[in-house]
This record gives sequence, C-alpha cells and structure tokens, in this order.
Amino acid sequence: MHVEFVERNNGPERLVCEAEIVFDESGPLGGMKLVGFSLWKGAERQVSVTFPARAFGAGGERRFFDLLRPVQGTAPDLVRRVKSWIIEEYQARRAA
Repeated sequence: MHVEFVERNNGPERLVCEAEIVFDESGPLGGMKLVGFSLWKGAERQVSVTFPARAFGAGGERRFFDLLRPVQGTAPDLVRRVKSWIIEEYQARRAA
C-alpha cells in the first residue's frame, strides 16, 4: 500500500492537502483506496494528520468516532505510527 496526496486549492486556510491510502493490486482490498485523511498546518507551522471520523451526538454534545482504530482496545502508539508514516511520506514527496 502507499499514500497519495491531493491538493485542494479551495479548502480551509490551514488545510495542507488531503491524503488517500491506496491498496496495491494484491489481496482483497487491491485496487481500492481509503479516503478522508487530511494534513493540517498548526499555529507553529507543524503538520498534523486527522483521520476519517463519524460525528454523533451524546448528551447534547457533538463527539467524533475515528473510523481507523486499533483492533484491540486503545493503542495510541499504533495511531501515532500511521500518522507519522503519512507525514513522512508527505515530507519525502515535498523534498523530491
């Protein structure tokens, strides 16, 4: 699998680009892509990644349920690993 970046010229001010995880031709997900990742520029110019999420209401509050999740329980290191991979790929493409 690899990540592709899609520039959006008409997006919000801090939106850097959108990212898509593309699955290689082999396996049951071959030829498909997972969309909804976004790269954002923070106040101090650092880049961060947001995952696709679903909004829901809970007790009058709006909350979000991340669609990319660890298989078992909470494993923030797995989430950080994916975010780091996307940012590293983005920086490598920018440097090329």
